[in-house]
Amino acid sequence: MSKSLIPSRRTLLSTTFSGRTAASTQSGSGLGRAVQQQRCRNLSISTPITRAGMETSTRRARGNGLGMGCLQAVRGGGNWIGRSVNGSASVGVRGYKTVQEAKSRYRSGPFSTLAGLLFLSSGAGLIFYFRYEKARMERKRVAEAAKGVGRPKVGGEFELVDQRGEGWGDGRMKGRYSLVYFGFSHCPDICPEELDKMARMIDLVNASPVLTSTSLPPLLPIFITCDPARDTPAVLAEYLSEFHKDIVGLTGTWEQIKDVCKKYRVYFSTPAGVKQGEDYLVDHSIYFYLMDPEGDFVEAIGRQHSPEQAAEIILAHVGDWGNGRR
Repeated sequence: MSKSLIPSRRTLLSTTFSGRTAASTQSGSGLGRAVQQQRCRNLSISTPITRAGMETSTRRARGNGLGMGCLQAVRGGGNWIGRSVNGSASVGVRGYKTVQEAKSRYRSGPFSTLAGLLFLSSGAGLIFYFRYEKARMERKRVAEAAKGVGRPKVGGEFELVDQRGEGWGDGRMKGRYSLVYFGFSHCPDICPEELDKMARMIDLVNASPVLTSTSLPPLLPIFITCDPARDTPAVLAEYLSEFHKDIVGLTGTWEQIKDVCKKYRVYFSTPAGVKQGEDYLVDHSIYFYLMDPEGDFVEAIGRQHSPEQAAEIILAHVGDWGNGRR
């Protein structure tokens, strides 16, 4: 083969340099904007956003004849910027995200602070609702269990006399909640303590907005004596005035008191053979009997309940009554 047909080293270098220059010129003038954008995208996707990555992208951009405006814009997360032959800037919006940008979007996981707060508040609301509903169903169960077939298991009809000497029957308890207590005026300690508690319960219940929202009359407190021989209307009037002005005192004959105590399931006893004028004590049950506006027994409140706890029990039943009538 002739030496004239073999290109020299200088010729090869010149050809390579001319080809690169031509490619550079072509990339600056002949390549369209879409081609340059695609090359910038390829550089952004294939190179991590680090110092070493920036240097690698810079070398690749220079090697492919791309302007630094393109690379800087891609690395900055902004628009693609290219330079035309006459030096004017051409801008194109980048329509994709890098891997690092996609990862940073979900760095906090599927839950945000707002989502966590909403989740906790919803959970607390559900817990409160289910606890309230459970308590309401328990009160309803107690009230229904206290009712017999055809007539109440606790309570019933009666006709007695109040502290003014006027006739007073169970019909006056209808249409409102009543609180009935059995005792006697000569009780040395338990009855005064319970009547003090009763007075506090009356004020708490009647002052509550729960009662006023139901359009029901105020709570009706009733004291029925277990000692009709000594507790005359005048004695009851003087005795009950020391506790609360709204308490209705009731008395009657021995047979009448015995009958009403039996209907309310109240135990009481007096010592046998007591002489006229002799002092004695009466043993009796110690409960407050809560009756609803229909005259049915709802719940018994014992000595273990404070006035505040007892008022809460009464108001809970009052609220259930009001909600059931709306």
